[in-house]
Amino acid sequence: AATSSDEEDDSDSSTKPIRSEKKKNPASLFQTGGDPPKEKKAKKKVPPKGAESEEETPETLQKNSNKKGKAKKSKKKEERPPSPVIEVDNLEEFVLQPAPQGVTVKCRVTRDKKGMDRGLYPTYYLHLDNDKKVFLLAGRKRKKSKTSNYLISIDPTDLSRGGENFIGKLRSNLMGTRFTVFDNGANPDRANADWSNVRQELSAVVYETNVLGFKGPRKMTVIIPGMNADCERVPIRPRNDNDGLLMRWQNRNMDNVIELHNKAPVWNDETQSYVLNFHGRVTHASVKNFQIVHSSDPDYIVMQFGRVADDAFTMDYNYPLCAVQAFAIALSSFDGKLACE
Repeated sequence: AATSSDEEDDSDSSTKPIRSEKKKNPASLFQTGGDPPKEKKAKKKVPPKGAESEEETPETLQKNSNKKGKAKKSKKKEERPPSPVIEVDNLEEFVLQPAPQGVTVKCRVTRDKKGMDRGLYPTYYLHLDNDKKVFLLAGRKRKKSKTSNYLISIDPTDLSRGGENFIGKLRSNLMGTRFTVFDNGANPDRANADWSNVRQELSAVVYETNVLGFKGPRKMTVIIPGMNADCERVPIRPRNDNDGLLMRWQNRNMDNVIELHNKAPVWNDETQSYVLNFHGRVTHASVKNFQIVHSSDPDYIVMQFGRVADDAFTMDYNYPLCAVQAFAIALSSFDGKLACE
């Protein structure tokens, strides 16, 4: 049985490689058919040359603990493997486009607590984790909002709802256990005749409530739209509150919807902690560290997120996620959820 010292225990690496031999094309896990979107098709990007496979990274086993400084440090300082070269010509297009198949887009999230509001409304910045440190997205919780509501922007200096750099938002329920991610489309109340301007739901995150107070790793369910035969996201534009990703998932209406989960960490007797293999991309124990997988292929990491310093985290994502989906899922893990700890 897990002891109370496991509160923050869902972190680091073990020595098992993340991916087994390729059994099938992971893209097939996410294909649901669906009508191809009528919007203008973006040019498909060829995977960049020299995209490294995850297996090349050295790993060490690290103890996880909810007390700072308890993690055993490896003797050899680990270098985080950088992101492959990725061209970002049109930022707005790039952050909404699924990651190229076969390429892991490696990013870094930094949390800025400076300013008058200090810890209450920090700003989060997403950059590509490479030499150029290309800026991708910024996010911040809105003030005076009844529930947690994060605005996501493609301009680090403009985080206003009405600005032209607004690209999406993350909204939670009152409990802070369920989140929905929208793009920058219009509210259904302001729909045009053919509904083409209505916002799309890009993903939803459900944190399992911990009513009995057992301490241990968080449990997350991530719901995303499926992909059509052209490897494009099936648009999900709910017309009212009874037709979103969360409602479809709750009613088990899974047409054009994909369900993902966080990978369960494995208990390690030697370190008395839960461990996950992040291939050197995560160095600090934290309850926020997670990997998202499809139950049919737990070796294919759709997304992983973890702490590397007090206010710095790595966030890596693969097809079919785009940067906005992955960043919003990461933002949801920062929100204080008393019911989930």
